[in-house]
Amino acid sequence: MIAQPETKHYTIDEYLELEIASETRSEYCDGEIIPMTGGTPNHNDIAGNLYILLKSALKSKNYRIFYVDQRLWIPDANLYTYPDVMVLPKPLELQTGRKDTVVNPCFIAEVLSKSTQNYDRGEKFVAYRTIPTFQEYLLIDQYRIHVEHHLKTAAHQWLFSEYDDPTVTLSLSTLELQIQIAELYENINFSTV
Repeated sequence: MIAQPETKHYTIDEYLELEIASETRSEYCDGEIIPMTGGTPNHNDIAGNLYILLKSALKSKNYRIFYVDQRLWIPDANLYTYPDVMVLPKPLELQTGRKDTVVNPCFIAEVLSKSTQNYDRGEKFVAYRTIPTFQEYLLIDQYRIHVEHHLKTAAHQWLFSEYDDPTVTLSLSTLELQIQIAELYENINFSTV
């Protein structure tokens, strides 16, 4: 029998110190540091399209919109992560003692990749649901037109909808706005994936 290497466990302080000094981003999950892989051009464009749509639609509203590099702390899951796109109501709530980590998103979107899609739909969504302010979750496929939409309707109740038609208009209830699915996929070339 071959001995398995022991996984090193880090404290939150060790993780944050390493993360600040690092040129790459990593998630922190209950003592384990997980490097985040680079995204594809489609991943980046889809997240960017959503960010631009949200930024434009919400510019005079009481929200802040973040794209890729904003760290989120989820205390109930002992998780630090970087959602692809996040919307937070003003004023921002920061993790106690931090100026670089938010805790109060109402909307989160993830662009799915082959390596993270199960995590984004499963464990990560479970963690996100522990955030009291979290109301709406969008999962966007980068390999074909397919969007999964979760909307919180009551405590412990979520409504699930999915869309494969680019002409459909998606209503983001929490933010009181509508986005056409085609806009999320503007300039996306599926033959390159």
